[in-house]
Amino acid sequence: MAVSGQQRRPVVVLYERIADAIHEGTYPPGSTLPSEPRLAAELGVSRPALREALLLLQEDGLLSVRRGVGRTVNDRPPRRGYEHIQPLEELLSTGSPLRVRPLLRAVEEPTDFTTQHLLAPARAELRFWESLLAGDATAAALSQEWAAAEEVLDRAHPAFAEALRTTPAAPATSMLAVLAAASRGVALTGHSGVTATLLGQRRGEQLGRAPDTPAVLVTQVVRVGDTPILAAKHMLPTGAPAMPVLQSN
Repeated sequence: MAVSGQQRRPVVVLYERIADAIHEGTYPPGSTLPSEPRLAAELGVSRPALREALLLLQEDGLLSVRRGVGRTVNDRPPRRGYEHIQPLEELLSTGSPLRVRPLLRAVEEPTDFTTQHLLAPARAELRFWESLLAGDATAAALSQEWAAAEEVLDRAHPAFAEALRTTPAAPATSMLAVLAAASRGVALTGHSGVTATLLGQRRGEQLGRAPDTPAVLVTQVVRVGDTPILAAKHMLPTGAPAMPVLQSN
């Protein structure tokens, strides 16, 4: 049975009007939408209703919000989801990949997180990379990545182990990007968790946000077979680019 426009929620009807205008080229890819007051007047709707529809369009990947620019029309369909292992700086981008700014490149003893997820013994030495992922004007995410102990990598994924050994001391790339580049022909599997949280003092300072800023924490573990070789925490504050998630069976 067809559903008429009168039976749909008003915000859905408004969503579809704007989406149709995007697909028909009224607002072409890369263009900036008119300001909220102007767009509301053009469409003959209230600003609260328009704001809700624009939020849904942003969540669905048709629009992006850029500080100092406004809402722009994405130049490509939403990417396939997070279950496809790829560097976060590529997954979060709406055009060119985000820039990776190294904050720390070090060797650490295991924490509770890495002991749990990398099965690392107490006195193991693990490579640790901390990076900011930055867009045009602001930091979009904070990533912390740990590689399994070198002897584990030499056994489970020698190409990744060698790539880490030969990578410059402070590369402007993520550890996951190094892993992806070294994994041609190597089957990887990943598991992730998503949790709502607050930034806190230190991460707020790193991201240039208030400590009580709401954020999403994504934990990620990548394996070769049954062996975990990389564990990561990705902190995405409010306003970060959308991260699509694909579910399948």
